[in-house]
Amino acid sequence: MEHPALLIIDMQNDFVREGAQLRVAQSSNILPKIRDVLTCFRKKNLPVFHILRVHRSDGSDVEITRKTLFNRHPFAVAGSLGAQEISELVPIPGEYVIEKARMSAFIGTELDIMLRTLGITELVVTGVQTPNCIRTTAFDAIAFNYPVILVNDATGAQSEEIHRANVRDMENIGIRIMDAQALIRTLG
Repeated sequence: MEHPALLIIDMQNDFVREGAQLRVAQSSNILPKIRDVLTCFRKKNLPVFHILRVHRSDGSDVEITRKTLFNRHPFAVAGSLGAQEISELVPIPGEYVIEKARMSAFIGTELDIMLRTLGITELVVTGVQTPNCIRTTAFDAIAFNYPVILVNDATGAQSEEIHRANVRDMENIGIRIMDAQALIRTLG
């Protein structure tokens, strides 16, 4: 890998913490692997992007398919504890935070221009949840001509079955699938 960047997607209190309304079932299992990958990127001084879903309190920026859910249980509201990244992954100085209001980290954000400005040639994707924000971000990255590595054991969904089905679809469009330890060995 010539110039990789790490994307940590939606590892926020509303999606990870026990008892959260929208907790992703596999989020606790993948956290140690995300931390391993993050530690490697930090040691090598490689770019890290913390991608966070954040919504206005009135829900005016929530996509149509989630409007009813948001009206019942507002999630990832700007300034709330739920919208904050979990304490185990808090950005350090020099890391980037991108806020998004859609599933893809590319829609309505400055992610693409920042990646191009930094000369990034490959994306490493971790976080939740596989069929939604992970998949749409990975598909959009391919559309923008970024090779993508999906870290299989550092991404998760509501079930292993859902995760595997979506990983298979991503692999079929050319996304490289690796486990955390294999990726770390590749980074040297």
